[in-house]
Amino acid sequence: MKSVTALLFVVVGFAGIVSAQGQAPTPAQPTLKVGDMAPDFTLQASDGKTYKLSSFRGKQAVVIAWFPAAFTGGCTVECKSLAENGDKIRTFDVTYFMASTDSLEKQTEFAKATSVTLGSGANARVVEKKEADFPMLADPTAETARAYGVATPERKAASRWTFYIDKQGKISAIDTEVSKRTSTSAEDMIAKLEELKVAKRK
Repeated sequence: MKSVTALLFVVVGFAGIVSAQGQAPTPAQPTLKVGDMAPDFTLQASDGKTYKLSSFRGKQAVVIAWFPAAFTGGCTVECKSLAENGDKIRTFDVTYFMASTDSLEKQTEFAKATSVTLGSGANARVVEKKEADFPMLADPTAETARAYGVATPERKAASRWTFYIDKQGKISAIDTEVSKRTSTSAEDMIAKLEELKVAKRK
């Protein structure tokens, strides 16, 4: 019995340490679901504009691709994929964003970067990419990220989830598997827009 109690104490203690260090695991499932109204927001973006989600209602579908942090591996590859295939995505009547809890300054720098060095020393590698030809939203307070369930009070970095929002402002799909295939982010987004029957631009 003493062994079990000691083991329980160690497990609880370890969990407390993880929580205190802000390394709590990402949410396993979205708190929002398909059919819910997407939480409204007003956020500044890398293109110098400010975007309000509700301004698109009745006009255009919206995609928000949340990512953990600028200038990191998966995020750079995801941005590269979307930037290199923007002409194909824009055949749909949709406005699409990448979004994170980075500062506006860092988000703008990341959007404009044409090469990103990942790692250091002998393990360093350079990823060449185009400038982002789409707005990258900055949510430094993480208020919007928490509203979407991609961040928690314990963990500010957003989960790599993509939300598809229809013209009525409702969530039509949530992709929580983007981290498994960041290099095909654009192709996957195009396939999902086709699946959701989002209209093509005229």
